[in-house]
Amino acid sequence: MSVLGVLGAGAMGSGIAQDAATNGWEVQLIDINEEATVTARNKLQKILNRQVEKGRMSDTEVKGIMGRIYFGSSMKAFETADLVIEAIIENMDIKKKVFKTIEGIVSPECILATNTSSLSVTQIAASLSNPSRMMGIHFFNPAPLMKLVEIIPALQSDPTIVLKAQSIIDNWGKYTVLAKDTPGFIVNKVARPFYSESIKIYEEEVADIATIDWVMTELGGFRMGPFTLTDYIGHDVNYKVTESVWQAFYYDGRYKPSFAQKSLVDAGYLGRKTGRGFYNYGEGVVKSEPNTNAETGIKILHRVLAMLINEAADTVYMGICSEEAVEIAMTKGVNYPKGLLTWGKELGYDYIVKLLDDLYDRYHEERYRVSPWLRDRI
Repeated sequence: MSVLGVLGAGAMGSGIAQDAATNGWEVQLIDINEEATVTARNKLQKILNRQVEKGRMSDTEVKGIMGRIYFGSSMKAFETADLVIEAIIENMDIKKKVFKTIEGIVSPECILATNTSSLSVTQIAASLSNPSRMMGIHFFNPAPLMKLVEIIPALQSDPTIVLKAQSIIDNWGKYTVLAKDTPGFIVNKVARPFYSESIKIYEEEVADIATIDWVMTELGGFRMGPFTLTDYIGHDVNYKVTESVWQAFYYDGRYKPSFAQKSLVDAGYLGRKTGRGFYNYGEGVVKSEPNTNAETGIKILHRVLAMLINEAADTVYMGICSEEAVEIAMTKGVNYPKGLLTWGKELGYDYIVKLLDDLYDRYHEERYRVSPWLRDRI
C-alpha cells in the first residue's frame, strides 16, 4: 500500500488526507498541534457519516477510509512515506524550515510537495539538499469535492518525479494541469479580475454590489457573484492573495489591490465569518435589490469578462500553461460557466480587444493593456 504524509490537519490537509484514503492510500496526517488532529478526526468522521446518511457510502467504506488515516503530531511518521504534501500556513520561512526537517526523515525516493497557493515553489526547493524531488501540488478547497489540482514543477524539479506525482493525482480522479512556478500559478492569477474589476466598477459607482453580483450570476452564469464570493472566502484571505500576486509581479497594475477591500480588512469586516463584509449578515438586515436593467448589465458583464479573457490569454502568452490547461483550470478549479478563451472566441477577439483599448483610452491604466496573444488572433 502506498503511503502519503500530510503536514497540517486544517481543512485543506484533512481534505487531501480524505482524498488519498478514499483512493486506497495509507495516510499519515500530522499536525504539531494535537488538538488540531483531534478536531480533524472528529470533523472527518462527521463528513463521512453524512455520506452514509445520504446513501453515497457504506459503513464499511467509511471504516476503511478512517482506518487508513493515522492522526499524529510527530513528523517521524513520514519515514515510510512515498509522497509528503505540506498544507500549513503561507509563510516562506516556516515552509523552508519544515521541509528541511522532513528531508532528514523521509527516504531518498520520497517526493516532497507543497500545497502553497501563491509562494515560490522554486524558492522552497532551494532550501533542500536535494531540490530535484521538490514540487508544488496545489489542491483547491474543499479538496474532496474540487476536481482540479495544479501541478507546479520547481525550476530544480526532476521531470520524471513531476510526471510520477501527476500520475498519482490523476489516479485519484482529479483533473491535473501543469503550470510554471509563477505568482498565483493559473487559477489565482487568472481569477484576479473577477474580483478586482468588479470592485473597481463598484468604486466608480457604475453599479452597486447587489447589481454587480446579479449581473455575474444571472447574465454571466457564474455560481456566485464576486462580492458574495469574497465574503464567503474571507477578505483577509482574498486580499492577501491579491496583494501577494501584485507584489510578486513587481507591482504590475493589472493585479493592484483595491482600497474598498483593504478598508474591510482594516475594519475587521472579513465576510460571512465575522457577520459583515461587502454584505451585512446580521439578523433582520434587508439586502438591497439589484438594478436588473439588461443593457447596463451586459456592459458590466462584458467589461469583467474582457479582463478575465485577457488574463487567460496573457497566461498562455507568458508560457505559464497551455490553452487547454487554462480552460480546464478555470472550469474545474473555480467552476466558470465555460473556458475563457472559448468565451472570448464566441464574443469575438476583435470585440474584446476594442473593449480593452477603449478602457485604456479612458483610464490610461496599464491594467487594460491587451495581451499580444489576443492581438495576434485578429
